[in-house]
Amino acid sequence: MFDVAVFGSLFLTLFVIMDPPGITPIFLALTAGRPARMQRRMALQAVAVAFGVIAVFGLLGQQILDYLHVSVPALMIAGGLLLLLIALDLLTGKTDEPTQTKDVNVALVPLGMPLLAGPGAIVSVILAVQHADTVAGQVSVWTAIIVMHVVLWLTMRYSLLIIRVIKDGGVVLVTRLAGMMLSAIAVQQIINGVTQVIQDA
Repeated sequence: MFDVAVFGSLFLTLFVIMDPPGITPIFLALTAGRPARMQRRMALQAVAVAFGVIAVFGLLGQQILDYLHVSVPALMIAGGLLLLLIALDLLTGKTDEPTQTKDVNVALVPLGMPLLAGPGAIVSVILAVQHADTVAGQVSVWTAIIVMHVVLWLTMRYSLLIIRVIKDGGVVLVTRLAGMMLSAIAVQQIINGVTQVIQDA
């Protein structure tokens, strides 16, 4: 009832795409200045949103894309543009207003989507679900998805200890570095989407 190869393959794919170590500085930058309790809640919210999005696309992904007439490259470009806007905010220091609404929005966008549940992760899950044509395969696919989100939550939850060490000056530095990383990820995602559009044309 369990296929280790399918589990390992999807888990490693999602680990590389969702990149828990790489998401840490971005998470720290986006949650800086919030109370520790709020930061922990945001970590849980972000992972819950990401899991919800990926679960929906895992179950109905191809049908949703077909119904909306949205291609995978278009999804990648849109996600890249959204990430680029967030990266510009990080680089210019426009993330300093810790209002309640902003706290919720940051947990949902960009942390939940498209950072965690981005086009790459969504497409990988859609393909994995489609190729898992046995009960063991389906169990393995969904187990890999759940375990990956647990890893993401643990990574973000315990990365908050870093803030206590690096203090305010370190948080500013992490914010700028996160902005640079995020802008690079966004540009690469847009390039990949445009490249696929050209190849499919």
